[in-house]
Amino acid sequence: MKKFVDYVFLMTMVIVLLPLIIVRGCSTVAEELIPIDDGGFLPPEEDAGKEEGEEEVLYLDVYIASEDEVKKMSLEEYLLGVVAAEMAANFEIEALKAQAVAARTYAYGRMKKMYAANGADVHKGGDICTDPGHCQAWISKDDALKKWGESNGQKNWDKIKRAVDETKDIVILYENKVINPLYHANSGGATENSENVWEGVEVPYLKSVKSEGEDACSDYEVVTAFKQEDFISAIKSEIPDLKIEGENIIDEIEILNRTDSERVDKIKVGDVTLKGTDFRRILDLRSTNFSIEEGEDGEINIITIGHGHGVGMSQWGANHLAKNGKDFEEIIKYYYKGVTLEHIQNLEKKLENF
Repeated sequence: MKKFVDYVFLMTMVIVLLPLIIVRGCSTVAEELIPIDDGGFLPPEEDAGKEEGEEEVLYLDVYIASEDEVKKMSLEEYLLGVVAAEMAANFEIEALKAQAVAARTYAYGRMKKMYAANGADVHKGGDICTDPGHCQAWISKDDALKKWGESNGQKNWDKIKRAVDETKDIVILYENKVINPLYHANSGGATENSENVWEGVEVPYLKSVKSEGEDACSDYEVVTAFKQEDFISAIKSEIPDLKIEGENIIDEIEILNRTDSERVDKIKVGDVTLKGTDFRRILDLRSTNFSIEEGEDGEINIITIGHGHGVGMSQWGANHLAKNGKDFEEIIKYYYKGVTLEHIQNLEKKLENF
């Protein structure tokens, strides 16, 4: 009975009293977790309560957004669909392993309610959803095989299964706490500090680093053309009082400053100053690393570099590191500063024995 009361008290402390800071959608950063005696990459401990070879299987409830249904699946089964959806199967195996560890850490943090959804129950009672704009993308095995085609389907699936299996149970910690492992497609050459994307949210392991080899992506640089009237209409949809006095809209747009990673921090349009992140969202741009030029017939050309918010691990950068001989642990520790790796089995045991 005392053990049960202690457990209830512990979970109350973790869920209710710990301060949380918002990072994106249901992504938050927990201030506290069960302390680990050694933050290093430890082998799984033996569990005297289980027969030899027996392992506990963790399950989570996944809200399948496309089907509007919550399904229960094992964590490792869920990860197969995430890695298949989030990273190209032709990437290097060590990059895929890094993606598997990041995705497992993301899911485990939400299973344990360390990073909970804000406001409405967007997961319909589940732990996590398959909407990539909110949580992690996910695809079923059948749909993945159809996408890849008969000649490559099973080979690709086997490769992804290898990446998940060979990193089984491993998650990422910072100062003995499970991290919020944000990642994106392509940083454009340097990742971004979290506080430059989510104002006031400074996370020590989400710091800018140089990220080479990303220009190997075919759509590393993309030009998006806007007619002047469409551009103005988009801005006015959120800022109805926008005033533009000049006849040439290009003359009314000024990038005021950039972050250290060359992303637009502030931009002025007419009489309004916008954050680069808001400008990107309003115009649905691929990134905040952009420049603006006048195109044909007075169109506004916005040239973006990279793809995504730029915080955390760059998937294209991870692949470049893997091609240059880095293993998944080195990749993770490059993009998430000061972290260590741990097995979930050890975390679960410490929770049981707390």
